[in-house]
Amino acid sequence: MDWVDRELTATGLQTLRTFDTQGAQKFNAGCPCPYHGTDPCDCQMVVMLVYQGSRHPASLVAHGHNDRTWLFIVDTPQQHSDPHLEAAIRQALCHSSLFL
Repeated sequence: MDWVDRELTATGLQTLRTFDTQGAQKFNAGCPCPYHGTDPCDCQMVVMLVYQGSRHPASLVAHGHNDRTWLFIVDTPQQHSDPHLEAAIRQALCHSSLFL
């Protein structure tokens, strides 16, 4: 998730990591993954708030395992995503050097 943070902050967005399973898994070392069967569990989930100026922050969720990561922007009736901020996040990540 460090690369996501770098790409977002490079475009002027501010980030705040609010949850990271890597920190929580320290207390369950040596446990097999209940979803994928790997031992030890290689899953990771990170929740990050992304800010742009005075806009309401967007929640960005990353879930990964087996060296693959899926990113989701939370947009529900209870937590609407600002379309301008969502576009800025997508642009920052889609134009990342990671994909070149």
